[in-house]
Amino acid sequence: MADTKVIKTALISVFHKDGLDALLAKLHEEGVKFLSTGGTQKFIEELGYPCQKVEDVTSYPSILGGRVKTLHPKIFGGILGRRGLAEDEAQMNQYGIPTIDLVVVDLYPFEDTVKSGASEADIIEKIDIGGISLIRAGAKNFKDVVIVPSKAEYPLLLDLLNQKGAQTDIEDRRLFATRAFGVSSHYDTAIHAYFESQQ
Repeated sequence: MADTKVIKTALISVFHKDGLDALLAKLHEEGVKFLSTGGTQKFIEELGYPCQKVEDVTSYPSILGGRVKTLHPKIFGGILGRRGLAEDEAQMNQYGIPTIDLVVVDLYPFEDTVKSGASEADIIEKIDIGGISLIRAGAKNFKDVVIVPSKAEYPLLLDLLNQKGAQTDIEDRRLFATRAFGVSSHYDTAIHAYFESQQ
């Protein structure tokens, strides 16, 4: 297997929880540790799995009405840090940055909110910032990280876990990164189309 990486820690931050329980069960069975925020963290704990709070890692609570939760060097450093690169590893150790091997994200439902006829204020609040940033970071560092950018990819990861356990090769991670950039591209295109429609 080419360039195998083991998934030890997963950051999970999703809007839709449906379909997540089967994925969590398999990850827990494989010994993967969970890191999460808000409603997702509560969902994980209610299923009986231990879950570390992002704020315990960052020393910052969720602020600005939930607009800022994961945007912190200890989270993004954990995703973007290049494994095997001495300088990155030294800085991760220096600043107490935990390694994050898997990122599972499901973005705020921007398009559904627009279609619902919601107010502009409600629509603007459904522009995901942290989630889209997590997707880009995980996809950029696909050499070391698995990025699951939407609930549509939950079955793909579950199949992979059932076949190989909590490990992936470079082709697996590149496939998820490709899906991730597709999700981010579609999402930003939808936001752009909404703003164009308001001119």
